[in-house]
Amino acid sequence: MDLQKQQSEPRRQTAPRTAATARGAELRASDADRDRIADILRDALAEGRLTADEHAERVEGVLSAKTVGELEVFIQDLPAAHEGRTGPAYASAPHRPADGEIPPQADDNVVAVFSSAVRKGRWRAGRRLHAYSVFGSVEIDLSEAMFEYQQVVIKAVSVFGDIQIRVPENVSLRGTGGGVLGNFEVAALDSPDSQAPVVYVDGWAVLGNVEARPKRGKLVADILDRVQRKVDRQLRKHL
Repeated sequence: MDLQKQQSEPRRQTAPRTAATARGAELRASDADRDRIADILRDALAEGRLTADEHAERVEGVLSAKTVGELEVFIQDLPAAHEGRTGPAYASAPHRPADGEIPPQADDNVVAVFSSAVRKGRWRAGRRLHAYSVFGSVEIDLSEAMFEYQQVVIKAVSVFGDIQIRVPENVSLRGTGGGVLGNFEVAALDSPDSQAPVVYVDGWAVLGNVEARPKRGKLVADILDRVQRKVDRQLRKHL
């Protein structure tokens, strides 16, 4: 009787854990879950565990995955999937750029006076950009921009105007400014990659609007390009 009781106890203990694991796999995946898996895949590419084609195929699957269980499939053959995560999910970017890192002169100016101005598409983002809107509208879209520097400052001043700033989801976003009978809003964002670009939005909205936020579904490609170039350099050393 005692032997039968001892044999049945482990089965009663393991069943709830199995059910909990199954329920966890069925949970809807969040953006943070997708970022975590994308980080593991990027590291696997840099370590040579995945080819560029395999990495691209899995990243595409990660973006379309709906549940946590579907995400885990893409890393189940990688060591990181079986290791506990000891570091933070996100690397916190500094609130302000380092002293002397950003020159006071602007690399580019976007000005709209009783008109509209747009900077979007595949363009090179310098270290400092000034945007001025006076009874006009300015749109600055960095979702496809080429980041040549890790820290980028955007000075945005809106007077009876509107300035809209959009950044990719995998960069960090910081803001310092205010509104005078206007709205100055920056949706702070932390990238999981400590080497990712950091965009600082400074300025004022005087009877106007300044708004900066991530553009959902857009990821800056230059971060992955840097990893690929690093892998290529390592391969050339061994040839």
